[in-house]
Amino acid sequence: MARNIMSSAVIIKGQKEYPALLEELGDAPKQLYYKGNWDTALFEKCLAVVGTRRMTSYGKRVTEELVGEIAAAGITIVSGFMYGIDATAHKAALRVGGKTIAVMPCGIDMIHPADQADLYKEILDSGGLVISEYEGKFKPLLWTYPKRNRIVAGLSQATLVVEAGEKSGSLITANFAKKYKRKLFAVPGPLTSSVSVGIMQLIREGASVATSAQDVLDYFRSHYGFSFGFTPHPSAGRDVGSHAVQKNRSARPTALEEKILEQLRAEPLEADQLARTLKVGIAQLGAALSTMQLSGIIQEQGGKYYAD
Repeated sequence: MARNIMSSAVIIKGQKEYPALLEELGDAPKQLYYKGNWDTALFEKCLAVVGTRRMTSYGKRVTEELVGEIAAAGITIVSGFMYGIDATAHKAALRVGGKTIAVMPCGIDMIHPADQADLYKEILDSGGLVISEYEGKFKPLLWTYPKRNRIVAGLSQATLVVEAGEKSGSLITANFAKKYKRKLFAVPGPLTSSVSVGIMQLIREGASVATSAQDVLDYFRSHYGFSFGFTPHPSAGRDVGSHAVQKNRSARPTALEEKILEQLRAEPLEADQLARTLKVGIAQLGAALSTMQLSGIIQEQGGKYYAD
């Protein structure tokens, strides 16, 4: 008789069903309690997506755009089920019929945050998983969140960080990814935004800039040989490399930067307005705006960008 997906079960470290990538780690949990239909195929291609709970409209659009395409290509999205970027990542995967895993900082029989019960149920109904190393109704504590983050990073071949403040918990997940020698991507945002501080720190420390879903999918393809049934259209601005947002360029503006300047010379605009006007992906645009700010070509004030 099939098990009710809303009831919990447990996988013990050492069992063949235990995720192989997680089991490699010295601090892997001894057991994983779960709800949903455990399918080892879910763990074959995993991307952790994390970010601030104080998500901006820019962060929301970036997450929806990138994660939607990545999940549609068959990558399982792993996140921590909290408000903001986490929840948006789960929803973006579900919206395209993709799979997602929610890693909880509490006992498996708790829904935390409680007001995301609909999302919780949707993850399970879609064939995804909710997992925790804690049984029953063990309440989340300050120390259970960073412990949860090691599982998010440990399950995943790569981690994508979208918006992170200076002391964001997302940086803990990023540090676990580096500790486990997993690929780390960061999405650049406005330099004056408080939730870009952690992102710029990660980029300075060597994280790869992600300006499109293709950047992430190319990594999975080249390093793991994964093929995808769906390939998003390459972004026109994919020449923005991992060091482009760090240096003050003297080179001629790119085609995208020239279009941005043309719009901003007419009137100051917000990033969302620019993206709609130029019909360009918000992540690609964000990388270009960051580069232009560092170059002193434009300025940002009150959420709007101005051409100097």
